Amino acid sequence: MSDTNTSISKGARITGWILTIVPCLLFTMSAVMKFIQPAGFDEGLKHMGWDSATMKYIGVIELACVAIYLFPRTAVLGAILLTGYMGGAIATHVRVGDMVFTQILIGVVIWAALWFRDARVKNLIPFN
Repeated sequence: MSDTNTSISKGARITGWILTIVPCLLFTMSAVMKFIQPAGFDEGLKHMGWDSATMKYIGVIELACVAIYLFPRTAVLGAILLTGYMGGAIATHVRVGDMVFTQILIGVVIWAALWFRDARVKNLIPFN
């Protein structure tokens, strides 16, 4: 996959980075919450069927996936890892009967952002 077939305009690249930052901020905030575990955190975890002891490990994984996604050379791997992470979130929410629209939308934004900012992905998924 070379980027010789498709070039990325400056506007598309900026759009891609804006779309990249939004889910990355959400994931970072989510990871921070897993570390500080504010009041009421345990009740939410019980509803989901999770234990608070595992949250710090999941937070580390979440931050690692975000870091991998933010670096252009590893962004595709990061998108794959974040998509897998969101798959786990979707499975958890489906299991307890919650809506999953937000989790699906975040997964779409992850790949849309990469499509806008990475010619390799644009070549792989040629929408235009």
